[in-house]
Amino acid sequence: MPAEASADTYQGGLRKVARVVLLDPDDRILLLHGHEPDDPANDWWFTPGGGIEGEETREQAALRELEEETGITEVELGPVLWRRMCSFPFAGRRWDQDEWYYLARTARTSDVVPGAVALTELERRSVAGARWWTCQELTQAHETVYPTRLAGLLRRLLDEGPPATPVTLDPEIV
Repeated sequence: MPAEASADTYQGGLRKVARVVLLDPDDRILLLHGHEPDDPANDWWFTPGGGIEGEETREQAALRELEEETGITEVELGPVLWRRMCSFPFAGRRWDQDEWYYLARTARTSDVVPGAVALTELERRSVAGARWWTCQELTQAHETVYPTRLAGLLRRLLDEGPPATPVTLDPEIV
């Protein structure tokens, strides 16, 4: 989910983004529910995360975005799982992003749905909440989820553990 981005966020026309694959003790993944600011019916689910600000590292951006979007601070940030290039329309413009997905674990249980603590104005208009998902629920979901192959990627992660090096996902252009 893009937030208002500064020029520091971009490199070579691409917005540098850190995303978090947050798993609870039951291996459920936390996804945010987003939509077009002026069209709530145009909705999707996505991992917490956003653009790098200033001189922060991607790891710092991942932790900051997770806290801002969910209020969760007690996490163990793991390795980069996946990398993907994507391009999509949102809020009246096209976003071109270079996304890195970090594994993170929390002791927080999935019976507590976290809430945002520091959303940007655009995020307040376009984020409708959060939900913990099991891998099976993701596999059976009829909703739009990004990245589009998240259910299979999560299943592989849970079955095999994190990859030795980040997996480059196919680019997604919406």
